[in-house]
Amino acid sequence: MNAVPFVRKSEIEAIIRGRHGDPFAVLGMHVDDSSIYVNAFAPQARTVGVIDKNSQEVLGELERVDDEGFFSGRLPDRKESFPYLLKFGAGRVTWTAEDPYRFAPLLGELDDYLLGEGRHLELYRRLGAHPLTLENVVGTAFSVWAPNARRVSVVGEFNAWDGRRHPMRKRPGSGVWEIFIPGLFAGSLYKFEVLGVHGEVLPLKTDPFSFSQEAPPATASIVTGIPAHSWGDNNWLAERPQRQTISSAISIYEVHLGSWRRDENGHSLSYEALADDLIPYVTDMGFTHVELMPVTEHPFTGSWGYQPIGLFAPTKRFGTPEQFCRFVDRLHQAGIGVIVDWVPAHFPSDAHGLVRFDGTALYEHEDPRLGFHQDWNTLIYNFGRTEVANFLQASALYWVDTFHVDALRVDAVASMLYLDYSREPGEWLPNRLGGNQNLDAVDFLKSTNENVHARNQGVVTVAEESTAWPGVSRPINDGGLGFDFKWNMGWMHDTLEYMKRDPINRRYHHSQMTFGLLYAYSENFVLPLSHDEVVHGKGSLLQKMPGDRWQKFANLRAYLAFMWAHPGKKLLFMGCEFAHEQEWNHDQSLDWHLLADPSHHGMQDLVRDLNAIYRNNGAFHELDCDPAGFEWVEQNDVDNSVFAFIRKGSDGSVPVLVVCNMTPVVRSGYRVGVPASGDWIEVLNTDAERYSGSNVGNCGRLSSEEVPWHGRPHSLCMTLPPLATVFFVLSRANAIAEQEIKHES
Repeated sequence: MNAVPFVRKSEIEAIIRGRHGDPFAVLGMHVDDSSIYVNAFAPQARTVGVIDKNSQEVLGELERVDDEGFFSGRLPDRKESFPYLLKFGAGRVTWTAEDPYRFAPLLGELDDYLLGEGRHLELYRRLGAHPLTLENVVGTAFSVWAPNARRVSVVGEFNAWDGRRHPMRKRPGSGVWEIFIPGLFAGSLYKFEVLGVHGEVLPLKTDPFSFSQEAPPATASIVTGIPAHSWGDNNWLAERPQRQTISSAISIYEVHLGSWRRDENGHSLSYEALADDLIPYVTDMGFTHVELMPVTEHPFTGSWGYQPIGLFAPTKRFGTPEQFCRFVDRLHQAGIGVIVDWVPAHFPSDAHGLVRFDGTALYEHEDPRLGFHQDWNTLIYNFGRTEVANFLQASALYWVDTFHVDALRVDAVASMLYLDYSREPGEWLPNRLGGNQNLDAVDFLKSTNENVHARNQGVVTVAEESTAWPGVSRPINDGGLGFDFKWNMGWMHDTLEYMKRDPINRRYHHSQMTFGLLYAYSENFVLPLSHDEVVHGKGSLLQKMPGDRWQKFANLRAYLAFMWAHPGKKLLFMGCEFAHEQEWNHDQSLDWHLLADPSHHGMQDLVRDLNAIYRNNGAFHELDCDPAGFEWVEQNDVDNSVFAFIRKGSDGSVPVLVVCNMTPVVRSGYRVGVPASGDWIEVLNTDAERYSGSNVGNCGRLSSEEVPWHGRPHSLCMTLPPLATVFFVLSRANAIAEQEIKHES
């Protein structure tokens, strides 16, 4: 084999130094006017030969033209390219391998076009690391977007983390770099080595599209590919559109998987073990959904997942992507919906992540007045860049398409909507119209909601949005953002502030419990008592309650029943269902031993019963987002701190009377007007002995009297237990008679 007649020394030097921006133009097989020549860079070998893959003929050795491992040679008897192998030698050891530089480009012009347009909604099928068979060769295809990089390489244990050995091909139209590495299988660790726009070697980067990553504190991506789970949740998916409407009973159990329950050694449970324990618990408690705090991979456990690095990777802390599929599948087969927290608002500045990915502000903004979150020391995505918006939308769709999740709860939406969010004058830049709205983020949210809804029947989106931005949960064609639901942060704040007050002072803050009804139907609301209310020194829900220990439990029982009766879907953070004593600690299990205490067990029984009553009485959920479903009976009894209201469902539903006494005083002979005559069944009393209450009540039933009260012709004379909420349901026989009278009239 003859030495290649012409390879510029500058190009050889660039390959050896990892500075060549187009390695495929040099490495591999090339055809000139007279013959074929082959170039290879193999610093791990002393000799390199070429083998005809079809005939297995050894065609000779390449010449080592540089001592650092650049080999080159001409094949004078060949005129056309052909499949070949490289034979390497080092001492007495020889081995053969495919040459990555003999394979054609992986992506096509359509990929470039769609990425440039921001419409490559299944971009995760093209970018990232995908084990596949190409030209009957098993290996892994890698693709990554880094348009301003001078060179990008795949590095890992397979090439001694040497960025010179597998530099990638750049697609100029899209800025995507790609390479197929033969013989690299699932399970291999890898990162990208990037030569930045100014020629600097950046810290090794985790793949933005990696489908699995090492468990922190390690940070390498893992060749995994999209999981191909055999799903068994067809029945659930068929029923999902009816289970997640604004008229459905939706009661959500918010869970941090790492601290819900741990094993005897204090270690987090796996996805499989969590399914074994969590599913029967949630089923027994009667919650309709679980909401998972972010399971996207994140380097800092203390961020609880809200500072993610891997938007396509279920965290390795609990298992593999396939095991996460199985976890969701088992929840669905048990009739439980799955909501995941999704964080497109910001990302951490860890060097191995997205920050200055190609040496420029690629995913973020260059100007910190647009691109830096002062509250969280994180970076804000550049929503106006089509490729970045495409990346984020592809992530949203990946979780829905691949893992069958039923809802995305979008975190920190307020911080996305406002350019001046948590900023002082001079610390932010106005939009092109001079306002403080982030118009790019608005467009991004609308587009994401449109695509999620269009591609997945019954999937919903939920906004954590804490301001009065209009129409968050209204359709886009009606001027809204297109979310299905919005967290009611105002309700949460006002009612908790009320409940923290000494009952003797509650009369002066009565409106904090009633104000929410003035705007309850401006959005489709979820009432959240989330993890945010039981951390950072805020104390547990139980600790927030005033009074002695008995009063604390009574207050919390009354409050939770008020919440379950109030218009809006329900969300309760784990541990709150049994009155966790201490505020949440993400580094340890919940204190399940507390359930040996009757007061804690009673709280758990109450929440279980609340869920059952909520699901089984249409009045509590069918008209959650319709003013026709709520009617005040008594909202002005400031002196007694009593509230009374009626919940109503669709035609045929039995109305429910709810009465709350927010003082520790038993009120006998308290009269409440009712909309219909007959027997009213006391279906829930938070002061019942079953819940460790004082067992003051109405013996389970009251009959109406023809005593006009509260503007109604009939009323009930009842005993109000101390610090308690009671539910009365019109007996079905009376309800049927009432409907017949209405029909005849």
